[in-house]
Amino acid sequence: MKNLDPARLLPTDPESQKIAQELYDDISALPIISPHGHTDPAWFSQDLPFPDPAQLFVTPDHYVFRMLFSQGISLDALGIPRADGRAVESDGRAIWRLFARHYYLFRATPSRLWIDHALSDVFGVTDTLSTDTADAIYDHVADCLAQPEYLPRALFDRFGIEALATTDSALSSLSDHAAIKNDAWDGRVIPTYRPDSVIDPDAQDFAANLATFADLTGEDTEDWRGYLNAHRKRRLFFKQLGATATDHGHPTPETADLTPKDAADLFHKVRSGDGSAQDHALFRAQMLTEMAGMSVDDGLVMQVHPGSNRNHADAIFRQYGPDKGFDIPRAVDFTRALHPLLNRYGLDPNLTLIIFTLDETTYARELAPMAGVYPALRIGPAWWFFDSPEGMRRYREATTETAGFYNTVGFNDDTRAFCSIPARHDVARRVDCAYLAWLVASGRLNMSDAAEVAYDLTYRLPKQAYKL
Repeated sequence: MKNLDPARLLPTDPESQKIAQELYDDISALPIISPHGHTDPAWFSQDLPFPDPAQLFVTPDHYVFRMLFSQGISLDALGIPRADGRAVESDGRAIWRLFARHYYLFRATPSRLWIDHALSDVFGVTDTLSTDTADAIYDHVADCLAQPEYLPRALFDRFGIEALATTDSALSSLSDHAAIKNDAWDGRVIPTYRPDSVIDPDAQDFAANLATFADLTGEDTEDWRGYLNAHRKRRLFFKQLGATATDHGHPTPETADLTPKDAADLFHKVRSGDGSAQDHALFRAQMLTEMAGMSVDDGLVMQVHPGSNRNHADAIFRQYGPDKGFDIPRAVDFTRALHPLLNRYGLDPNLTLIIFTLDETTYARELAPMAGVYPALRIGPAWWFFDSPEGMRRYREATTETAGFYNTVGFNDDTRAFCSIPARHDVARRVDCAYLAWLVASGRLNMSDAAEVAYDLTYRLPKQAYKL
């Protein structure tokens, strides 16, 4: 930790390293565009101190606690809240000591890169986290968190974040976003429309969610047209508070293009609770196409990230709820699945559809060829389990030859761990510069073009793709 290698993640051969370093130096201080993430908007509306180091680094980060859990450490001991409200460990120091004692588990993982970077660059920690240093580092970070310069808004400004999008349920009041918008602070924190709870018939309390949806919009969500109008109204509400995108976490990328009558009949079937598993899947598929049509109309960028077998451990889901590290990748078929949606809207210049994947075998075989021809389609960055130096490199190698750089959308951090944002973006910038340096050194790209691409991947493309 004392010496974060200034050439980390850059090529090791001297010629390529020199090229990569020059490219990196030109873009390392560019503002951060964070168009897809899961930070809490209340941090920025209330601007209160973070409670303690454990609640900053451990409990919100499923990358961290899933690794610890895999080695037999209970979620209770890590302070992860239970669904039934039963008591769990609440002593931040105890959680931190447990984390420090097992920090060796993160060797060579991206989490280790992010945490070391955050402790060093954000908090000025010079010692490696371990059992011996746990208390001293905890005290140092806790002392920092009590200072005004470590409040959420101050860190936001210090990190150089130009825009940050949260992910918000369609049923959210967006009260924190309204407070931010009406405040004198000029930080740009915007919502993203996430309608899964009122689109997926398998969602918990789906029928109750539709009733709440009706209350929020004044539309009859027992009627197909009223239901669609409710979405349009909520999307407009999100736009009024700054949203530029929607986000859809469906199990698969299946899309459908039913007739209006068949879609209405299917809606009534699943809403009444009479639908089969196949009906539920078909309804989700139809709703992706409906959402694409609404994006054509209202201009919201559409993000879809399928291919996750969510909440794989039934017991953990019952005891702790969703997003506890048990969302596991599974294979998907994009070419066939996206055809109905792309056949209807893929040539429309008013649609931007960003696809993420957890099945990286699809990059070269499916996503790059489709994004390399459909004007509406863009490939999201290496995501989740592939949000790593190796995953990012493989992503560039698999997609560039077919889709180029300009059918991708730059990087997004997709994180709940606020202090990891600059670290994650720094990793992406270094990996991209290393890849570009290889292209220059092998005579496939000149230095001027490489410098322009580095800038575009870091800054211009995410702003353009997400209409920021």
